[in-house]
Amino acid sequence: MPGAQESLRVAEATFGLEHVNVATSLTNLANLYRAQGKYAEAEPLYKRALAITEKPLGFDHPNVAVTLNNLALLYDAQGKYAEAEPLCKHALAITEKDLGFDHPNVAVILNNLANLYRAQGKYAEAEPIYKHALRIREKALGPDHPDVAQSLNNLAELYRAQGKYAEAEPLCTRSLAIREKALGPDHPDVATSLENYAALLRKTNRETEADQAEARAKAIRAKQAQKNRAN
Repeated sequence: MPGAQESLRVAEATFGLEHVNVATSLTNLANLYRAQGKYAEAEPLYKRALAITEKPLGFDHPNVAVTLNNLALLYDAQGKYAEAEPLCKHALAITEKDLGFDHPNVAVILNNLANLYRAQGKYAEAEPIYKHALRIREKALGPDHPDVAQSLNNLAELYRAQGKYAEAEPLCTRSLAIREKALGPDHPDVATSLENYAALLRKTNRETEADQAEARAKAIRAKQAQKNRAN
């Protein structure tokens, strides 16, 4: 955090308060605050970065889309879905125009938009968006990429929330297999997949298998915590 704050001070002193480089430093600091759950501190930084970026570049510049998406994620984290949705849609429109409809960066924003709908219980709206993001990622990145695993996991969680366990399970197990192969058996994303799979197993009364998946996830989390303490 001190490094990001110092970087912002240096950028302001070097370039002036309304330079695009300052917007980058503001965004970096806001991202750190958001990751720590310091939403009140992050919001004005994102908004200032957005104002700085829009002024010289215009409302439809790709750099504006990045900040819009970040601000949407901030509102999503707070449950402010009405504020997040138009920002996410604007970021999506800019990115599709700039990079094309089948670019992986488009899939990132589609995934975020679907997450917004799922969080509100708008499952019918979320499903085709998740599937569209999955198709883009499989085509652009290949079927065994970690981003594909993320899309599979999110779609599985959507089905689990609706009680569609038979549809969820193959997506969940494929996501887990991709993450184990691509990231290694002790990666935190593997633990996430295991936790989600355990929750699904419990819904179908497979308690022993669920316990095993949860035990693996806990071991990964403990190992990661020990590693973080060592660093």
